[in-house]
Amino acid sequence: MSRTSSSDPANRARWRTAWDKQASTYDRQMRFFDRKLFKDSRHWVCSQAGGDVLEVAIGTGLNLEHYPADVRLTGIELSPAMLDLARTRAIDLPREVDLREGDAHRLDFADASFDTVVATFSMCAIPDDRQAVAEMHRVLRPGGLLLLADHVASPNVVGRAIQRLAEAVTVRVAGEHFRRRPLTNVLELGMVIERRERFGMGLVERLAARKTN
Repeated sequence: MSRTSSSDPANRARWRTAWDKQASTYDRQMRFFDRKLFKDSRHWVCSQAGGDVLEVAIGTGLNLEHYPADVRLTGIELSPAMLDLARTRAIDLPREVDLREGDAHRLDFADASFDTVVATFSMCAIPDDRQAVAEMHRVLRPGGLLLLADHVASPNVVGRAIQRLAEAVTVRVAGEHFRRRPLTNVLELGMVIERRERFGMGLVERLAARKTN
């Protein structure tokens, strides 16, 4: 399956509009999946973050309450409508966070800018997930920690076949992929996996990976 070009402004505008339209219902959808499938993954990921932290595709800010109080948090998101909701959530908590509109394919930060980079349940919808992970690796400092959680390809053939059929609709309509495995991209970059858990019949995976250089 071909990937949406990360360099095409028309495609970026298309997905920005699509996520803007979902902003008002996003929290309700994700809360359902958090209860039924993702469990405590937001806390598992965010509680390990430290220092200067970047969250990629921060959405409406559902992770904000799970970060340690002393982190210096920056969040980027393609959708302005979702960013507005994240800003409101940050004020209500309260939580200091630098929220910016941004593209996961081209992070607007210098090399080695962050101690921790986080992405939860977003790699499935970023058009070029490999490029996004490479960018996260680039902005991490040596020894920095990459923290990811997402739904992934089923561990069995029948499950993957069902996911492939679903993608015939979901990729075209919502940019949603079911057969990805962020772990593969992380290992290609030579990162060291420090923690990894897979559950929910193998459909959810979360990991902590260390940048070695």
